Amino acid sequence: MSYDLVVIGTGPGGYVCAIRAAQLGLRTAVVEKRATHGGTCLNIGCIPSKALLHASEAFEEANKHFGDLGIDVGTPKLDLKKMMSFKAEGVAGNTKGVEFLLKKNKVETFHGTGRIAGAGRVEVLSEDGGNQMLETKNIVIATGSDVANLPGITVDEKVVVSSTGALELDRVPKKLLVIGAGVIGLELGSVWRRLGAEVTVVEYLDRILPGMDGEVGKQFQRILGKQGMEFKLSTKVTGVEVGKKGAAVTVQPAAGGEAESLQADVVLVCIGRVPYTEGLGLENAGVQRDDKGRIHVDSHFATNVTGIYAIGDVIAGPMLAHKAEDEGVAVAEILAGQSGHVNYAVIPNVVYTFPEVASVGRTEEELKKDGIAYNAGKFPFTANGRAKANGTTDGFVKVLADAQSDRVLGVHIVGADAGNLIAEVAVAMEFGASSEDIARTCHAHPTLTEAVKEAALAVNKRAIHV
Repeated sequence: MSYDLVVIGTGPGGYVCAIRAAQLGLRTAVVEKRATHGGTCLNIGCIPSKALLHASEAFEEANKHFGDLGIDVGTPKLDLKKMMSFKAEGVAGNTKGVEFLLKKNKVETFHGTGRIAGAGRVEVLSEDGGNQMLETKNIVIATGSDVANLPGITVDEKVVVSSTGALELDRVPKKLLVIGAGVIGLELGSVWRRLGAEVTVVEYLDRILPGMDGEVGKQFQRILGKQGMEFKLSTKVTGVEVGKKGAAVTVQPAAGGEAESLQADVVLVCIGRVPYTEGLGLENAGVQRDDKGRIHVDSHFATNVTGIYAIGDVIAGPMLAHKAEDEGVAVAEILAGQSGHVNYAVIPNVVYTFPEVASVGRTEEELKKDGIAYNAGKFPFTANGRAKANGTTDGFVKVLADAQSDRVLGVHIVGADAGNLIAEVAVAMEFGASSEDIARTCHAHPTLTEAVKEAALAVNKRAIHV
């Protein structure tokens, strides 16, 4: 079986890469170890978590806020089993959609574990022990990432769970302890808090959302605190002991000090993700990796071995599905003789809590570190007409622009629908827009997008409504 391209992994990066390659006339095949396509994102990550975030947000709205709108529905009752069925339907719809798209584009599918057996050869090992050898001109590794483990702590997916187990709990824990205040921990912590759990988040660093804008992190922590989430920052977990009634978690100050024990029914370990390269045969193929286990590639996604490429979570850069998708398109176009490209300066990042957090471009901390002079414009949602009418006034929009050229360098949003609002500025930044360009663009009234315009106006101290 001979192909122009074999893609190992059908997560967002892999299946998009395969489809684009097929569109460009390359005979393409994919290898997927799961029974369903979509990788971590569609099966046990982005899609199921967003379904539970949506459902739990609706539950909390009905439970706490409908009365404020003049809607009396009584006390809503949680049917967790049905909520999980809702989540499963969303997952099935998406994974079947990918299967359809691969067939539509005449991409051949092989189910099993893919291993690089040499130059231009991919061996597919099926669960029943059988194997097939695929001959190909090019190989793209798109195997994604796996949850990072905390040394000395065993994840049993019952009491001590990863993000995978946190999406499958059959009861609402009375007390949930989340280790790690990154995106995944805050999202899943929000789900279970809305459904009734007491949530405590333990973070080794002195802030939540490491890597995002510092001001955003501080205000967002205050918002989550008002919602009932408790934080223990600058704190490390030194042990987890599982018993009949849950777990005892030993923590102490990160800088050293007296330890204390926290009780929890469920402990969620969310300390990050690591590239998934196990069993790929990279060592035998001679593919080089960096000190973090990521596959080393050049600007065209090529490894040091001719004909082998890599994209997504297995290479450097943010572990985001949309980043992997763009890389998948780019490498397919490169293989077809076109000029594929990814602009890493404009990769949006979203936290799908309520309110949402979204950012694109540089943070203030990064600009200061690099000595780049900038002007900042900020506008609060408390001054936005639509936010006032909706009762969703938490948060703000902040625009950072170059002090000399006025080119937008970064935008950071905390607020309702921030994940959609960030798209406007991502497009603007892709075209090299200045804050003046955004400020001069007519925005519909009354919309939350007006806060983006006002923040752009505020860069030059011209905001109207604050």
